[in-house]
Amino acid sequence: MTALGRPQFLLQFSEVLVKWRHFFSLLAAQQGKDGMAVLDQKLELEQLQNLASLGVGAKQDIENWFTGEKLGSSGTIDLLDWNSLINDRTRISHLLVVPNVETGHLEPLLSRFTEEEEHQMKRMLQRMDILAKHAVESGVRLMVDAEQTYFQPAISRLTLEMQRIFNTHKPIIFNTYQCYLKEAYDNVMVDMELSQREGWYFGAKLVRGAYMHQERQRAAEIGYDDPINPDYEATNRMYHRCLEYVLEEIDRNRKANVMVASHNENTVTFTLQKMNEIRLSPRENKVYFGQLLGMCDQISFPLGQAGFPVYKYVPYGPVNEVIPYLSRRAQENRGFMKGSQRERSLLWKELKRRLFSGQLLYKPVH
Repeated sequence: MTALGRPQFLLQFSEVLVKWRHFFSLLAAQQGKDGMAVLDQKLELEQLQNLASLGVGAKQDIENWFTGEKLGSSGTIDLLDWNSLINDRTRISHLLVVPNVETGHLEPLLSRFTEEEEHQMKRMLQRMDILAKHAVESGVRLMVDAEQTYFQPAISRLTLEMQRIFNTHKPIIFNTYQCYLKEAYDNVMVDMELSQREGWYFGAKLVRGAYMHQERQRAAEIGYDDPINPDYEATNRMYHRCLEYVLEEIDRNRKANVMVASHNENTVTFTLQKMNEIRLSPRENKVYFGQLLGMCDQISFPLGQAGFPVYKYVPYGPVNEVIPYLSRRAQENRGFMKGSQRERSLLWKELKRRLFSGQLLYKPVH
């Protein structure tokens, strides 16, 4: 997504969304609803309309928040309702005004947001729309890659808006969830619930993550909590938890698809076991597998031969940029290196079997 527009805008928009969600958590804590599961937290509308008495904002500020369509017909607002207060009809310059949790007042995130920046945002949305329409016309899926956490909230939100438009009949647009993040499961759960509430098809690509060192370094420099799971095993557990949640949803109504983008054999085995438990046939094309081209073929080929949809990911670009990229993938995913060693072991085992069994290594040409 950072190739389609100004990364600086994604950074600013992400900050707005993070502060907006944090403000919801603050209000939930003030109403005694902290500690609950994220989707179980519901704010009372009556209390929200009296936020000034809680020391949060001026009466005029609060009235401005709740203009337009009234949310929460049940008398409460949950996180999905709260997020929808920022919608596609809201001007970007208005979005860049966020609540300061210390002072309780709305404050501009930027000193100004120019007309040119507004146009840049519109052009970014137009480029996304062109790509999505081309995917529909070509009968393919469009998977939006995940990036660093300081960009990701905006990327996920813009991807969600495309899913609302293009995933009405089948999952065309997929969002990517990085399972090395501590909040990965909550992100999957919130987006899945929104798709169920609004009736569109949910598409997820699950990866472990690719920016561990950058994320931890930035967290240490700026002084916020490390967003990454503490170790590789915790990331594995998070990956399997998110995957199981999506598979359960597929089992319920078949309105979700998932790309298992992993070089980890245990994860592939886990997926196959869960599919067998829910009697999900590979021919239904609800679960896809993906690995890098030329890597972990000992996983890809047997899956393909068994009838599972398997895709090989092809990094494309100048050699001096692609090689460092592949090196980072190896460093950031220890499972890839283990798979590489296992692939070499299997090849050597097969070579010895053919040599000592007298089987021809090459068929004669007639």
